[in-house]
Amino acid sequence: MKSTRENLGNIVYSCYAHLSRQGEHFVSDHVLSYQISGDLILNDGIREYESENGSIRFLRRNQLLKFTKLPPAEGQFQSLSIYLDQQILKDFSLEYGFVSEKKDRNTGPLFIQECPQLKSYMDSLLMYQLSGSLSDPRLAELKIKEVLILLLQEDAGLKNVLFDFNEPGKIDIEAFMNKNYHFNVNLDRFAYLTGRSLATFKRDFEKIFGVTPGKWLLKKRLQEAYYLLSEKGKMASDIYMDLGFEDLSHFSFVFKKQYGLSPSKILSS
Repeated sequence: MKSTRENLGNIVYSCYAHLSRQGEHFVSDHVLSYQISGDLILNDGIREYESENGSIRFLRRNQLLKFTKLPPAEGQFQSLSIYLDQQILKDFSLEYGFVSEKKDRNTGPLFIQECPQLKSYMDSLLMYQLSGSLSDPRLAELKIKEVLILLLQEDAGLKNVLFDFNEPGKIDIEAFMNKNYHFNVNLDRFAYLTGRSLATFKRDFEKIFGVTPGKWLLKKRLQEAYYLLSEKGKMASDIYMDLGFEDLSHFSFVFKKQYGLSPSKILSS
């Protein structure tokens, strides 16, 4: 069966039959997802989080994540996700009077356990999706309002996450980049997530590291690659994506240019 991804506005159904599908993602909006079948492994640069069959997870906006999607044996990876964009949440806030009262400092995924109401909701949403009913935007809008009410009933503190409409504040570049250098994103994304314009990000970066962001990122990724190849016995094909390189040939080219040997020579030496 071919991979499918059905997008009905803010509600997305995904189905993959591949043995493993890897990638990375900038989470621009809050996302609530239901893991219908298969496993999903998320990595935020520090920890790995596994989302198993039947689990419900909540991802906060404005973060970088790597993911691995693993279908079950002779089955398919399936998930149903609701993207809670800022306009939806602002409208809901005005209609029902919910406001953020303090800054929530948590960043990792929230796994919602033992909530029969949310589980029943997700099952009903899947039924609507499979029947095509969610093509009616009126029903989709009502279902998103319903899940927001259920989320807030389950965890009232989520109002401090959902209805915080501030953009990322200025944070320490050095700590942020040492955590996130292996994500393959544009510099303007790094700038945004550290609370800076692109010009200010570049200026502050060079003050701290003494080189441009592009040069530092390449050197940092290659240093980590050398360590993984020489000390951990990793294969180039297994690590290049994890280190922020788009393809294996480009990784091999810049690695040889830096160290004078191809990655395979480092591994065999």
